[in-house]
Amino acid sequence: MVDETGVPGSDVEFDVFLHGTVFLDIIFTGLPAPPTPGKEIWATGMGSSPGGIANLATAASRLGLRTSLAAAFGDDVYGEFCWRTLADQEGIDLSHSRSFEQWHSPVTVSIASEGDRSMVTHGHPPPVPPGEMIGRPPRSRAVLLDLDTGPETAGTSPDWVEHARRDGALVFADVGWDDTGQWSSRTLDQLSSCHAFLPNAAEAMAYTRTDTPRDALYALADRVPLAVVTNGVHGALAIDSATGEEAEVPSLRVSAIDPTGAGDVFGTAIVLGTLNGWPLAHRLAFAAVCSGLAVQQFGGSLAAPGLGDVLDWWQQVKAQHEPGAYAASLRRRYAFLDDIRPSAPLRHRRRAAATIARLSDLDASP
Repeated sequence: MVDETGVPGSDVEFDVFLHGTVFLDIIFTGLPAPPTPGKEIWATGMGSSPGGIANLATAASRLGLRTSLAAAFGDDVYGEFCWRTLADQEGIDLSHSRSFEQWHSPVTVSIASEGDRSMVTHGHPPPVPPGEMIGRPPRSRAVLLDLDTGPETAGTSPDWVEHARRDGALVFADVGWDDTGQWSSRTLDQLSSCHAFLPNAAEAMAYTRTDTPRDALYALADRVPLAVVTNGVHGALAIDSATGEEAEVPSLRVSAIDPTGAGDVFGTAIVLGTLNGWPLAHRLAFAAVCSGLAVQQFGGSLAAPGLGDVLDWWQQVKAQHEPGAYAASLRRRYAFLDDIRPSAPLRHRRRAAATIARLSDLDASP
């Protein structure tokens, strides 16, 4: 059995430490089609929430991982809303974050339609570089990192990541879309100091110059102990060279309304399962249900499920007794969830609201 964090008896301060940019995300959903020039379209749904690196931080904290985030925040109402939401509502440590006067909080407007999303973003570089803000990072069991795709990277990791790795942290890496279209192999050279790499199928095939997600997975498994390739509605596949396991799981059949942050939810679930020492198939299955629950809510970071949400879903699956091969497959695949016993009370998880509240309902009972 495991407890809510799955991290008993650790002498480190945090389970997860991460750095990045926090955006205020404003998400529109329920559009009949993407907007076109000169035309106004009404959305049936809207939410606001902290975004960017906050997606990962919130997903990790909601799964019970002790999470610390280093990020720059503006002193405007957007920055105050994001800080308050992450620190007070989500319980994320911000002792390595800073609020800067006269610095405009980055903002992203996300438009979800036709099963995908389009985004418009405005922001400025943080006032100080990561090394100056973080210094020496706190000891943690894992670090979450987006690989640098710039030409100046030269295959090296940031100094703070190297400090964390030398202190015993496992480095879990992801990568963003390369707008230049170069997909430089030097980007993958950063994997030499990583424990895991979790790109999507398009990114994995582009970087490895392969034609299928599975061929990309094999190429990545030669570079990093834990290689995971997510493949949208087709699920995910992975190889853990450290344990000798190879696994593949399908995605859940759900009605998705907003894919924002689903990949971040998937990745943090993999982190939790890895720190718990779960079999690879269980890690992938757990990540699939977490991302499947997330896409049924709008709001990016605040759509992330807590452990209680996952266990509630599993109880519903068992109680429905639906016939058919798909339902039987779910019951077989997720039977391991019966062994999870939270040792702490599970908190109610707030979802994104349509307004950007300067003072939210933080005093309300959870």
